[in-house]
Amino acid sequence: MYAIVDIETTGGYAANHRITEIAVYLHDGIQITDTYHTLVNPGRNIPYYITGLTGITTEMVLDAPSFEEVAETVFNLLDGKVFVAHNAHFDYSFLKREFELAGINWQSKKLCTVRLSRKIIPGLRSYSLGTLSESLGIQISNRHRAHGDAHATVKIFDQLLRRDRENHIAKALKRNSGETILPPNLPKEDFDKLPAQPGVYYFHNARGQVIYVGKAINIKKRIAGHFTGDAREWSRSKIRNEIHHISYELTGNELIALILESQEIRRLWPKYNQAQKYKAEEWGIYEYEDRNGYLRFSVNMVTRGSHPLIKFSTKGDAWNFLWEKVREFDLCPKLCGLQLAKGLCFNYQTGECHGACEGVETVKRYNKRVHKAIDTFKIAGNSAAIIGRGRNIDEQSVVLVDKGTYYGFGYIGKDVSIVDFESARNYVRSSTETPTVQNLINSYLTNPRGTEVVVF
Repeated sequence: MYAIVDIETTGGYAANHRITEIAVYLHDGIQITDTYHTLVNPGRNIPYYITGLTGITTEMVLDAPSFEEVAETVFNLLDGKVFVAHNAHFDYSFLKREFELAGINWQSKKLCTVRLSRKIIPGLRSYSLGTLSESLGIQISNRHRAHGDAHATVKIFDQLLRRDRENHIAKALKRNSGETILPPNLPKEDFDKLPAQPGVYYFHNARGQVIYVGKAINIKKRIAGHFTGDAREWSRSKIRNEIHHISYELTGNELIALILESQEIRRLWPKYNQAQKYKAEEWGIYEYEDRNGYLRFSVNMVTRGSHPLIKFSTKGDAWNFLWEKVREFDLCPKLCGLQLAKGLCFNYQTGECHGACEGVETVKRYNKRVHKAIDTFKIAGNSAAIIGRGRNIDEQSVVLVDKGTYYGFGYIGKDVSIVDFESARNYVRSSTETPTVQNLINSYLTNPRGTEVVVF
């Protein structure tokens, strides 16, 4: 018996996010025998960019059961079944974590329809759920919703069962699901002494050279993820055999870790840090006028010669920023490029949108609010300090911004107050501003997420 599963979540990794929707299709290898579907209250707000992708809002899950309330039902459905999902590790890790929080010990054999499809149906241009379904003639209703995506996965699995002439499914069930041993040349004591705190870590080769620099909110957990195959790129890398020692530097919070990681990669130029050896990926918010005269926004990667209103390190940061402006200035999510689902604008249905997307609100009135929003994008003239958690309970971190440009970071005692730029400089070591770091600063200035921004 198979349990074919899809979930929707508040974010991309199980340690810091929760499930918002789950669908389960039980399958006996021939047909569906039972189904289950429910929204789940994650106990937190659903990020705006997740709502834009899935259509699931915080309001929709307020009256839904928590995972703890449905845990026994879900466990009974999954217990003793082979767990099947598209990108199975993602769904499995979330459910494993949710069961742990509910006090339930659950584990299962698992199959990934992405990995199986690559072997049983080789040569396709992509194995994403949407593209694979299209290649196999499968239509997905309710895309990016658990019941729709799970049903598409059922149809894909049906085809894999029929086409599996070389018994790839049986072979996959016999294999160990993940690498659990440490790299062969790494002393166990190096791993055992790693802290479960935010910071930057360094992998060294036999000659002591740094071959990789990484950052983490939890150093020990992140590194364990590398070695257990949680990060896909590591399964294809030769780096495991080259790691002889690990060192680290605590940072106190994620922002400092991100800044220090970027600076250390540029300083050391490690062998296996490929991503930042090339131009950093940047996402910009662009303004344009549609054929009806309404001003619109779009979020796209920054390319040479383009002139975005503001830039960010990730698409998620840009979307979250835009959602804040939608709420602050009563803008239309559809005209801001934030609603991917078809149909009426979410806010129009609830009365929060004045109807520009339906041509109800006049161009002049709507565009006036857009211009006010754009004025708030321009943070370049501000000098500020971003205050965050320190490396211990007696200190706090400070990131200094000089007229919108990153200046440096440092640490101060919790009893020290930052009142102006000149006094703050005494606690900060200045460093070179890079596009990656500057985009991080833009993100935190507009969305502090766990830090405090003091504007001078």
